[in-house]
Amino acid sequence: MQHEIIKNSSIMQNFSKAIAAMMLTVAVCFAAGCRKPDEPNNGGNNNGGNVSNNLNGHDYVDLGLPSGTLWAICNVGATTPEDYGDYYAWGETEPKTTYNWNTYKYANGDYAQLTKYCNKISCGYNGFTDNLTILLSEDNAATVNWGVGWRIPTKDEWQELYNNTTVTWTMQNEVNGLLFTARNGRSLFLPAAGCHLGEEISEASDYGEYWSSLLYTDWPEYAWCFCFDSGDTGMDYYVRYCGRTVRPVCSMAKN
Repeated sequence: MQHEIIKNSSIMQNFSKAIAAMMLTVAVCFAAGCRKPDEPNNGGNNNGGNVSNNLNGHDYVDLGLPSGTLWAICNVGATTPEDYGDYYAWGETEPKTTYNWNTYKYANGDYAQLTKYCNKISCGYNGFTDNLTILLSEDNAATVNWGVGWRIPTKDEWQELYNNTTVTWTMQNEVNGLLFTARNGRSLFLPAAGCHLGEEISEASDYGEYWSSLLYTDWPEYAWCFCFDSGDTGMDYYVRYCGRTVRPVCSMAKN
């Protein structure tokens, strides 16, 4: 029986809502596994056997998932699997120093003034709606920064990863995070990078928060995110302006 992980995290949900409420009321390559597109493979070092191949020069691991989805071994902007990498607001493709509604690309300074990815009149600027619920390629930090073929995982792809691996909170090279071990013996590590709120990174080493590409349609000022700490793992919805980490996926054509 598969384990449904949506909204099973009271710790993360309470933390998220508290941070979001506070912010609404006030206004890191050259390890072999994460080389740049023009960098050689460093003599075949493949991150302990986990690298299956690469796309556009960025390495991925094949965990043998039913869909064939391939997971990058590093975050966007990272230099090793343990590096946090860059933080992105949902739908933005460049990191920045301050994350709030005033700096968010697709809102006019307020959660009820959305200018893109809005399915409710009450949340759109001057009643704006476009009914977009999945990030377009032009707004996908993985695609824009790593090239065509890479993208932010869907909510279902996060669920598939969880359902088809053994998940363990661990420390890898002195970095806390979540280790996914597949039946084929390969593994994937996600560092607990926290999130970027305002001008500060919050809860790094204690929490991991990774974007999905899906809008939370009940409240479109939020989007779905895969989150975890040492005792809880789940999908939750988080405010879009906050900076969170991105772990890309790709799907290679089968012969």
